[in-house]
Amino acid sequence: MTFDVNTVRTKFPSLTHEIDGKQPIFLDNPAGTQVPQQVMDAVVDYFTRMNANQGGTFATSKATDAMLYESRQIIRDMFCAPRPEEIVFGPSMTALNFNLSRAIAKTLPKDTEIVVTRMDHDANVAPWLTIAEDNDWAVRWVDFDVESGELDMTSLASVVNEKTGVVAAVHASNALGTINPVEKIAEIAHSVGALFVMDAVQSAPHVPIDVQKIGCDFLLCSAYKFFGPHIGVMWGRYDLLDSLPAYKVRPAKDVPPYRWENGTPSFETIAATAEAVRYIEGLRGENAPMIDGYGGRQLHLKQAFTRLQAYETQLAERLINGLQAIQGVTIAGIIDQDKMTERVATVAFVKEGHTPQAVVEHLTQHQIFAWAGDYYAVEVMKRLGREDNGMVRVGAVHYNTFDEIDTFLNVIDRL
Repeated sequence: MTFDVNTVRTKFPSLTHEIDGKQPIFLDNPAGTQVPQQVMDAVVDYFTRMNANQGGTFATSKATDAMLYESRQIIRDMFCAPRPEEIVFGPSMTALNFNLSRAIAKTLPKDTEIVVTRMDHDANVAPWLTIAEDNDWAVRWVDFDVESGELDMTSLASVVNEKTGVVAAVHASNALGTINPVEKIAEIAHSVGALFVMDAVQSAPHVPIDVQKIGCDFLLCSAYKFFGPHIGVMWGRYDLLDSLPAYKVRPAKDVPPYRWENGTPSFETIAATAEAVRYIEGLRGENAPMIDGYGGRQLHLKQAFTRLQAYETQLAERLINGLQAIQGVTIAGIIDQDKMTERVATVAFVKEGHTPQAVVEHLTQHQIFAWAGDYYAVEVMKRLGREDNGMVRVGAVHYNTFDEIDTFLNVIDRL
């Protein structure tokens, strides 16, 4: 499957923008991706043609209403959700999850137990720890294998029981890159009547997602991780969005999705989020293979993500093979070449003799952008014994090139 990365790169103004006379190499993508021109244009278009609040009788308000509905339709197709009213927008994934956790907590019995994993970003841990503390509930932790970077499914099965109210787990780790067997997690959670809340922040830019096939009850993600603006997105089963006691102001509509969207939404970034998905849809290429069970935009997005995943798997192989060949480098997570499709191209590593912060500062001198620390994957770093300094994290997406990976590897090799 061919992928014309050079044409893709022309769609991103920031990729040709020079800093100190040099084009940067963006490997900070796990913390936020660059944005194509059409997404930027969507913000301008909103303010130019439809800047108004929703629900009015006049033209710009009606245009905003139409844009909102269309945007929900588009995001619905990205996740293969049953209906657009299940798509909720908010200021961030973290804010949405805190609201969700509080609402769910009001419906659970006094002896509830909450299950979280040591692989998750804290945005899918802290909200659940908070409600557990508020209600004096037990928290059960699911471990991961520090050697392979894979979630311990035996550990998960052992902690889930008839008292479990919520299982909160990540689709793809923002530190290790591991793609978890989320369909199996959903099955385990539902076997005892628990809800499965899935963090898809790190998977949404990289792999096709079908919430109905996975079987999760809620999905949360961030548009700025899939080439869009800074806004959070939540999908939830309609019956739950309709029945849970959402925290809202009294005049707000008491039907999904409005009962979950506190205050006036960021309409311009919602329009831009929809445009980011349109951008991804356009990457499906010509003569894309048919995928059974899908049609229309859902099929196009499945085809696009299948194509992106194939290319990014090659980037991950190049990145991991190159790092393994450098003396003193230790990688966390899956490194088996036969398992590259079980991870995204998000890679955490350390180099002997250099702190992670020193490594990223050195990379910055070469205009290569990366992160050091725990990137809010607090429990991951504790489990790996890296809580003091964390690790270096780099992540490739579809606009990165093999040449960029090689340049990065050469700089690390010369450290």
